[in-house]
Amino acid sequence: MNDNHKTTKITSSQLPTKFGIATVHVFRDNTDSTEHVALQFGDIHNNCLVRIHSECLTGEVLHSLKCDCGDQLQEAFKMISEETGILIYLRNHEGRGIGLGNKIKAYSLQDTGMNTIEANHHMGFPTDKRDFKISAYILNKLGISSIRLLTNNPLKMEVLKSEGIEIIERIATSCNPNKHNQSYLLTKATEMGHFFKGELFTCKR
Repeated sequence: MNDNHKTTKITSSQLPTKFGIATVHVFRDNTDSTEHVALQFGDIHNNCLVRIHSECLTGEVLHSLKCDCGDQLQEAFKMISEETGILIYLRNHEGRGIGLGNKIKAYSLQDTGMNTIEANHHMGFPTDKRDFKISAYILNKLGISSIRLLTNNPLKMEVLKSEGIEIIERIATSCNPNKHNQSYLLTKATEMGHFFKGELFTCKR
């Protein structure tokens, strides 16, 4: 993988978190100047646990119950900090890549009965506009070529494999269904091929 012209490592530093001491690495995507973050817990190596997480202001900061992003981020922190691994946090991925304003517009359309995919298409966007290739370039910069991937999303697996990252194991994340996000999660499962367990069909809160 020749990605030297696509990604630049900016800096690294120790970062104390409530989950323990991490090393934070900042990378710049040279195609659009977006800065992404990789949090490293422990001495990383091939086959370590990796989570690729897309920025979600509504779920992570505003504690929205319309998605599972906030819960998945916290779960990833806990699991990775308890062993050795990397949490890659991809910015400018809000609303599966359509931006915060359009994401809220999509919410409004969903209030009229559209599902998350129909709302995106109604506004002229694809189902998922995100580009996960940058995460493969980041792993390459960190010297990692094989991983255990924490995800329910088959697209992440496909992209990483196409960029030369070997996935030796997929580990499911919890979806934590509730009355506000159950329809959204079902759409991801039935129309986007996300891997979910039986928990999806029983609201927990």
